[in-house]
Amino acid sequence: MKTIRLTAAQAMVRYLAAQKNADGESYIAGCWAIFGHGNVAGLGEALYGVRDRLPTWRGHNEQTMAHTAIAYAKQLRRDRAMMVTSSIGPGATNMVTACALAYVNRLPVLFVPGDVFAHRGPDPVLQQPENFADGTVTATDTFRPVSRYFDRITRPEQLMTALPRAMRTMTDPADCGPVTLAFCQDVQAEAYDWPEAFFDERIWHRRVPPPDPAELARVADLLKAAKNPVIIAGGGVHYGHATEALRSFAEAHAIPVVETQAGKSALPWDHPMNLGPIGVTGAESANTVCGKADLVLGVGTRFQDFTTGSWSLFANPGRKLVSLNVQAYDAMKHGAKPLCCDAKAGLEALSGALNGKTFDAPPASLKSDWFAKVDPLTDAPKEGNEKPTDMQVVGAVQRAAGPDTVVMCAAGTMPGELHKLWKAGRPGSYHMEYGFSCMGYEIAGAIGIKLAEPDRDVVCFTGDGTYMMANSELATACMMGIRFTLIITDNRGFGCINRLQMGTGGEEFNNLLDKSQHVNPSAIDFVAHAGSMGAKAVKAGSIAELEAHLAKAKDHDGVYAIVLDTDPYPSTPHGGSWWEVGVPEVSERPKVNDARTNYETRRKAQYKV
Repeated sequence: MKTIRLTAAQAMVRYLAAQKNADGESYIAGCWAIFGHGNVAGLGEALYGVRDRLPTWRGHNEQTMAHTAIAYAKQLRRDRAMMVTSSIGPGATNMVTACALAYVNRLPVLFVPGDVFAHRGPDPVLQQPENFADGTVTATDTFRPVSRYFDRITRPEQLMTALPRAMRTMTDPADCGPVTLAFCQDVQAEAYDWPEAFFDERIWHRRVPPPDPAELARVADLLKAAKNPVIIAGGGVHYGHATEALRSFAEAHAIPVVETQAGKSALPWDHPMNLGPIGVTGAESANTVCGKADLVLGVGTRFQDFTTGSWSLFANPGRKLVSLNVQAYDAMKHGAKPLCCDAKAGLEALSGALNGKTFDAPPASLKSDWFAKVDPLTDAPKEGNEKPTDMQVVGAVQRAAGPDTVVMCAAGTMPGELHKLWKAGRPGSYHMEYGFSCMGYEIAGAIGIKLAEPDRDVVCFTGDGTYMMANSELATACMMGIRFTLIITDNRGFGCINRLQMGTGGEEFNNLLDKSQHVNPSAIDFVAHAGSMGAKAVKAGSIAELEAHLAKAKDHDGVYAIVLDTDPYPSTPHGGSWWEVGVPEVSERPKVNDARTNYETRRKAQYKV
């Protein structure tokens, strides 16, 4: 057996560079790295050696550079991924939030944080938290509960099992998610005689599990017996490459489709069978058909509470729930009848089993009535001194959008407004991280989308609160020459949570800046700040000025940041459903007591398995 002598770190990156997807592309597209104690000498030197095959990019914050990697994988429907590495201590724990985001959203990322010395000679090392009761615990143990696969590399040869397991996890449609290989820093530098065959090119094909015949027959019988079925399209429709299969299925059987945040754009917004967004941030058209449905077929959804209205949307007696999902855990949720298989294969097989069965499509007026209510909210305002609403901002961007536009966001006000109002023209044109709804994903995520699909016109929405949480990768985007449009809506605080606070009987407190404890009024100059990072930064004083800047942004070769003051109070008054948020059972304030009474009433209407 021929061998080659390499350090463990050199072996890791050489192995990763040889892993391909079914299209022959490198599965690990590159590595985001902030070097420090625990990875600079080992992995840093190794990455330099393969920089022509496995490029390395430098971020400004470990969490946000990992967000970039996550957005990249999401935009490419999990067909490719990235690696992220950090130092041993705070650099590693900075990535835990991003790891949790990838875990919740079932997205592949390879996290390689540095770790302590395996031989323990210099214990305790710099940045090492010591556990008084367990000598094996290190800072990287914080990744365990949010990793689909976790391993600590304490010997070089362990990589020969750990790396294939990592690849298997990231490419498996059911188990897909983040992998953490905590890499002891002395082991990174240790040499070993590796079998040359370990570094042979390998192609990883996406597994397509077909449906079980008995499950298929049971679900087909349920669907044949239904009168008013509805399909919930989740993110699994995109990851399963099933958007065309969904279109064909809906058209063949005249079953309406409603979309989750992750599933939005599975069908074009104007497709006759697309009834719009579902749930708390849903459309009246979609929520109405769900309320009347006697069978709900979830495809690639994990039935998050925003989707189900905390299970208040499906409380009608006799309603049956079917879950077509590649992951058995999701297929069995809330007493659903499972169809555990690939989304595309499952829809095609189920269509065949229905033998041409069709249903009465809901009236077209449901959809037209919805747009008649909400379209005027997105129109440019008449002349006046009022601050624009978020709905009007969405309308301006919609009017400027083209067929290659991708809008993206993650947290705050805009996810709800975009879910309700944005008209997504084709799959992949709507990118929302709403599984973890992580403030700070936006700017970093825009970089990931643009790296994934360089020809797309990326528009990143972020509020002032989110911008203040994590803006450092704006400098990275400018340094790397990444082009996208950044819209910063400044409502002077956490406007979305302020409305939730008020809606549950609370007083405005600690959310908007002027309602928070302060000595001096906040006076953040977002234009100056974004400009200092290298962006072309401008202030739009109106929707008309916003539209003018959106036109100019199309010709700008870099980040074009547009700051706009918005009204923190209005939101789309139509659509939506209840969302369970705990309200105090006892309070001296009448508004809270009223909110509690409403809470108890709504809880009684929840569907119980």
